[in-house]
Amino acid sequence: MNYSRQREVVLKTLKQNVIHPTAETLYSIIQTEYPNVSKATLYRNLSQLADAGIIKKIEGLEPSAHFDHNTHSHYHFICTKCGKVFDVSDNIAKDVVKKAEKETGFRITNHEIVFQGLCKDCRKGE
Repeated sequence: MNYSRQREVVLKTLKQNVIHPTAETLYSIIQTEYPNVSKATLYRNLSQLADAGIIKKIEGLEPSAHFDHNTHSHYHFICTKCGKVFDVSDNIAKDVVKKAEKETGFRITNHEIVFQGLCKDCRKGE
């Protein structure tokens, strides 16, 4: 992948905002410092970074995809009250892929586990 200043801005902004933002959220953040970056440029660079495995595109959390700079194996937790997305270590379900393959006979090439509930901050208000 060739160097691109805009791609560098997108990746830097994603790494600085570990909230698993949507493209729209990223665009709002980027616009404050780099108003010359268009939505088309943002979407194109997010797609290229995800295709190259540099970032992770997380689909299925809600209608809009979220983006994660952490490409290591992990799961996600979505707070049903505030909507924040958090990383959860994959150590909580060791060998889940091997076990699923053994039980089903499938060959699993990718998986996503998402937990939902209330985050620590939202639980304080209970």
